[in-house]
Amino acid sequence: MQKIKLHPSGREVECQGGDTVLAALERAGYALPNNCRAGACGECKVKVLSGQFDQGMVLDMALSQEERKQGFGLMCMAKPLSPELVIEWGTEDAKPKLFPPREDQRFVLVDRIARTPGIVELRLRPVGQVMRYWPGQYVTLGDERAGAPMRCYSIANAPRTDGEIVLQITRVDDGKTSIWAHDRITLGDVVKLSGPYGTFIGDPAVDSPVLCMASGSGLAPILALAEAALRRGYRKPVTLMFSARTEADLYDTGLMRYWETKHRNFTYKPSLTREKRDGRLSGRLPDVLPQVFKDLSQHSVFVAGNPDFVAACVSAAKALGARDEMIHTEGYFGQAQPETAPASHLVSP
Repeated sequence: MQKIKLHPSGREVECQGGDTVLAALERAGYALPNNCRAGACGECKVKVLSGQFDQGMVLDMALSQEERKQGFGLMCMAKPLSPELVIEWGTEDAKPKLFPPREDQRFVLVDRIARTPGIVELRLRPVGQVMRYWPGQYVTLGDERAGAPMRCYSIANAPRTDGEIVLQITRVDDGKTSIWAHDRITLGDVVKLSGPYGTFIGDPAVDSPVLCMASGSGLAPILALAEAALRRGYRKPVTLMFSARTEADLYDTGLMRYWETKHRNFTYKPSLTREKRDGRLSGRLPDVLPQVFKDLSQHSVFVAGNPDFVAACVSAAKALGARDEMIHTEGYFGQAQPETAPASHLVSP
């Protein structure tokens, strides 16, 4: 049995005979970005600092010859050959290593979907290099020449082979960028994104039940986190609670039903604050949370929405035993706020 050593933390992971590095890391609770799991997309590319490995069959477009000379490998196909393989992954405490952001990346708008009367979904594909990011991160979008200042929007999907980025943007009457995104961008237009930014990604090494709470377009980063976890076979219970005013403000309901059908550990619990419907919770999430959970002391908790919503949900979760180190938040400020917000917050829309 070989060992995989994570640099710079020094943590070690056992790799069973025949396992790829990616499989061994996932079994130990570490989640490298990945998509195709077949050496074709390049998402799981890391630098190998020492040791030998069998790279297997991978495409040059995913791992160039120059990258191979520099020591990089695709961990979805790599199998250790030496007793120890040291890879550059994570930080000193083994948390995910963030990808360096890039400015003015060109994307084409390939589709737009009205999710609710006030939320539009933009689907954008890269013209050049695919953006590497962690689920839960965000990008900036805007066009200063069109009078639309750069604003921050969470990515609403886990990484994909084609590099498609999904953004969900709430319309605000005096929000120049949101109006531009809703009314002026048309299919086929080229826009520029910068990123990725943010640290709303948690610790993939934590293996615990998960509770996600969101309101409005705060659902976007939660969708990306949930999709990534379910795609990689996360086994612990995952509950997504979504707050909406009325039934018309609920969206992605079909996707939620699909996830519940395919993944028995996933549960979707929407709550309506301004109307009552059979089969729906009624009231603000902080108020209905005790109806759903009695003890959150072992849960990882993710909360995204406006600052007041986030603060109230965190307070309610703590009252049920949630621990500070396992609570992750993303607050959305309005456009009246300063344009340079902290990395853990979003200026939207």
